[in-house]
Amino acid sequence: MGSRTLARYFAWRFFTAVIAVFLGVYALVAFVDYIDAMRHASDLPNVPTGQLLLMSAYRVPQTMEALLPFSILVGAMTCFFGLSRRMELVVARGAGMSVWQIIMPAILVAIVLGALGTSIYNPVSASLREASKRIEAQIFGQHSQSFEGYEGGYWVRQRSPEGDSILNARQSQEQGLKLSTITVFTFDTAGEFRERIEAVSADLEPGAWRLTKARLYTLNEPPKDFDSYLLPTKITREQAAANLAAPETVGFWHLPQYIRFVEDTGQVAAAGYRLQYHVLIARPFLLAAMVLLAASVSLRAFRFGGVPQRILMGVGAGFVLYVLSKVTGDLSKADLLWPTLAAWLPVAAGGLTGLLVLLHEEDG
Repeated sequence: MGSRTLARYFAWRFFTAVIAVFLGVYALVAFVDYIDAMRHASDLPNVPTGQLLLMSAYRVPQTMEALLPFSILVGAMTCFFGLSRRMELVVARGAGMSVWQIIMPAILVAIVLGALGTSIYNPVSASLREASKRIEAQIFGQHSQSFEGYEGGYWVRQRSPEGDSILNARQSQEQGLKLSTITVFTFDTAGEFRERIEAVSADLEPGAWRLTKARLYTLNEPPKDFDSYLLPTKITREQAAANLAAPETVGFWHLPQYIRFVEDTGQVAAAGYRLQYHVLIARPFLLAAMVLLAASVSLRAFRFGGVPQRILMGVGAGFVLYVLSKVTGDLSKADLLWPTLAAWLPVAAGGLTGLLVLLHEEDG
């Protein structure tokens, strides 16, 4: 009975520490993102402050999703150092609890948080990210100079009997079905440059992109303006979604559908979707590995000193794990590493490192 009571107490302390760290980082990220949005909009006339605030609020959840493992790491270190400082760990050990019984409640809470993050938080953050893109396009889409560099570009090459065309968009929305800030280069059947088209946005329709507020530049002719201009294409809605939708903007429950379609059509873009899918599945266990890393540097009795050094060791270990996940992710997207291995290698590295350190320090 006493062990269960202590386990619930440790689980609650860990949960409150993680939530406090998560909310603190959320507020900081939201503030920085809003300031950055205001900086980009400073040269635009009559930009609604409420729209900027809403755009930033919709964009921050996805950023925080990437920072969730660090919130778990810092929250676990805060929890364990606090328990050690108040001698509660000494009391627990004196009551007969092993170090594994002490950290197991935190590990279970981390796994539950990871499962909720994958199944609920991820789809919500992906939907909010799409909403932020729509607001961003409304604010910056009319001003290509201010919009330039604010978001990564997308490139599409289209083939047709009349010749090829290359389309560049600053931003993709609605899973690739709507593009913003468009530049199109068209060529004839011999590969010679024919014309350049600039437009505010493009919507995919059956057999064509509908360009809005387009300007057509042709050699030896003055520019021509069109409120609406149809650019022929053979790209289907499914192909556009598979090629122009970033894996991070696709919710967890929709990823299997995207993977099946891309694999059936033999497109290379499937690597990103497969990696994202396995990363989300592995997330609960990655959070558990973060708890093990935090425990390996913070369960030592507070009176022994060396707390700053151990905090630096924990943060450094988390940073190394982050770099490892980025490297394995890039290798997987380049088809140089299996997505399953790329997603689970950081989990194994972090979990085994923390486990071995705990075994060495606690069990000799």
